[in-house]
Amino acid sequence: MAKEEYGTSTMYQGGYSTLDPDKGEYFTGYHSGGGSLGLTTDPRTANIIKDTSGKLASGAKHMELALISPELWDSIPKQQLEEVRQLSKLTGSTVSIHGPVSGTDPSGFSQQGWSEINRKANERKITQSLNRSHDADPTGNIIVTFHSAEGIPGTDWERIPDKQKNDPGEAQRLIAIDREKGQPTGLEKDQKYYPGRRDGEKDFIKEVKHTAEAHLEIANSSQWDSSIDQLTFNQERADQILRENEIQIAHLMGDIQEKKLNKEHLTPVQQDAYLKVETINNYLKDISTTANSLFSKSYKYALEDQDQEKMKYLGEVSKLYKMDLEKSRSLKDQSSAIQQLLLNLRDEKAVANQIVPIEQFVTKQSSKTFGNAAFDAYTKFGDAAPIVSIENPPIGLGPSTGEDIRNIVKASRDQFVRRAVEDKGIRESEAKKLAEKFIGATWDVGHINVIRGKGASEKDIISETEKVAPYLKHVHLSDNFGFEHTELPMGMGNVPLKKIMEKLGQKGFEAKKVIEAGQWWQHFQTNPLKETMQGLGSPMYSESAGPYWNQSLGFEQGYMGGLEGAWLPNNNYETFGTTFSRLPQELGGSAQQGTGGRMGGGRV
Repeated sequence: MAKEEYGTSTMYQGGYSTLDPDKGEYFTGYHSGGGSLGLTTDPRTANIIKDTSGKLASGAKHMELALISPELWDSIPKQQLEEVRQLSKLTGSTVSIHGPVSGTDPSGFSQQGWSEINRKANERKITQSLNRSHDADPTGNIIVTFHSAEGIPGTDWERIPDKQKNDPGEAQRLIAIDREKGQPTGLEKDQKYYPGRRDGEKDFIKEVKHTAEAHLEIANSSQWDSSIDQLTFNQERADQILRENEIQIAHLMGDIQEKKLNKEHLTPVQQDAYLKVETINNYLKDISTTANSLFSKSYKYALEDQDQEKMKYLGEVSKLYKMDLEKSRSLKDQSSAIQQLLLNLRDEKAVANQIVPIEQFVTKQSSKTFGNAAFDAYTKFGDAAPIVSIENPPIGLGPSTGEDIRNIVKASRDQFVRRAVEDKGIRESEAKKLAEKFIGATWDVGHINVIRGKGASEKDIISETEKVAPYLKHVHLSDNFGFEHTELPMGMGNVPLKKIMEKLGQKGFEAKKVIEAGQWWQHFQTNPLKETMQGLGSPMYSESAGPYWNQSLGFEQGYMGGLEGAWLPNNNYETFGTTFSRLPQELGGSAQQGTGGRMGGGRV
C-alpha cells in the first residue's frame, strides 16, 4: 500500500462513517431491531432443545424450528416441543415453525404426477404439523410456514402476469398440466416455418412466431378437435348405413311399431334390415355417451375456472339438444340431433380447458389443502390456533412469484370461509376475518431474488413484493446474487432489501424476520446473527436510539472489518490484557514486578 493511501479509513474501515447511522460497508439501508430477528434450528437434527438453547444464547430473540423433513418431524418427541415452550418463556423469546417440505407437496404432486389421493394425504400431514406446532405455543398463534408447492417445475417468465393490471404476462417456457392425466408438460416459445408466402415475404416461406401461451391454446384445441373428429366419423358412418337402407328400415320399424311384425319371426331380408337398425342404434348410443362426457368435461372445467361465457354457451347448447331430442320420431331425427350437438361442441367456445398453466392448477389444489387444514386447526384450537403462512419457493420451483402467493392465499382464505359457513354456520363476514387471521404469507426475499437469473430486474422483484404485501405474516431473510438459491447474511449479495421492506410496510416492520443462512453456517461455521444485525443496522441497545451495529465496523476487526489475522499478537493480550491495568506499575498499570527491574535485564 502506498504511503499516501494510509489513513483513518484504511486503518479502521468505515471509520469516517461510524457516527452516521446510514453508512457501513455492507449496510442494506434498512434498519431493523434485533428483537425482530430470529435464527433457525439445524434442519438436520431432531435435538431442537440443544440447538435452540445454543442459538438463543447468542442473543437471538426468536427461533424458527426448521422441521422441513417429515422423518425429522416425527423423530421429535412431543415433550421437546413442550420444553421449547418453557425455554421461550424463560428467555423472553418467541417461536415459529417451518413445516415439512420434501414429500409434502400441498397440491398433491408426487414423482408419478398429480392425484387427489396424494393431495388428501398431504393435507392430513399438514394438519398434523399444525396440531403438533400448537404444543410449542398453546396460548398464542404460532406461525407455521409451508411452501406453496414442492418439487414442481415452474414457468419461466419473460413478463410476469399482473391480474390487477389485466396483464396476462408472457412465458419463455410455460409448464402446463393435463387435468385428466395429472402430468406436467413444457410448452416453449418458438418459431415455425410453413410453405407458401404472402406479399413481401421472401423465399416463399411463411414464418410464424408462436408464444408459449399460443401453444397452450393449440394443445387444448387439437385435443378437443381430435375427440370430436372421432365422434363425427362414427356419426357419418351411422348416417351412411341409414341412407343406404332407408326404405327397408322405414318399413321394418313402421311394421314393428304397429305390431304387424314380431321380432322373433322375421324373414332373412327383414333380419338383415333389423341388424342394420341395431348397428345404427349402437353407433348413436356410443356417440351420445361420449359427447355427453365431453360436454360434462368442458362444463366442469368452466365451472372450476368460473368461465361465465363458456358456461352460458354450453347452457344454450344443452337447451337446443334437449329440444331436438324431444322432436325426434325416427332414427334419422336422432342422428340429426346428435349431428347438431357435435357441430355446436366443435365451436371454439366449447373447447374444454383440459390443459392449464401449472400455477393455475396448483393454486386450485393447494388452496383446498391449506384452507381445510387451517379450518380444521381452528375447529380444534379456536382463537389459539396456529397460523398457516404460505411461502414462495425459489423461482422456477412451482408457484413462486408474488402474484402466485397472493392467489393461493386468497383462494385458501375462500376455502376456509366456505368450510366455516357450511360446516359451522359462521356468518360470512366473521368467517372472512378469521380466514385473514389464520392464513397469510411468508415472503422469502432470497427466493424472489433468484428471478434475476431468469432475466427479470430489480423492478420486477419490488413489483412482486408489492403484490404479496397485504397478506404478509412472516419474513425469511437470506442474501444471494440472483442466480443460485444460496443463503448468506443480508448485505452480502444483491437482494434489494431496503426497497423490499419499504413495500412490505408496517406489516414487514412488525413481522418476525428469520435469518436463513445455510451456506454461511456450512462454509464459515459461525453464527450469522452479528453479520445480519450489521447488514440491517440494528440498534445496539433496546431503546433503539443507536448506535447501530452497522456503525461498529470501524471499531472492530471482524469478518467484514478488514485487517484480518494476528494484527495484535495474542501474547500481548496475555501479558497486558485489553486495558492498561496489567501494564507494569512504572507505566501506570497495577501489575507487580517480577525479579529485577523492568530494565534490569531479568525476564519480565
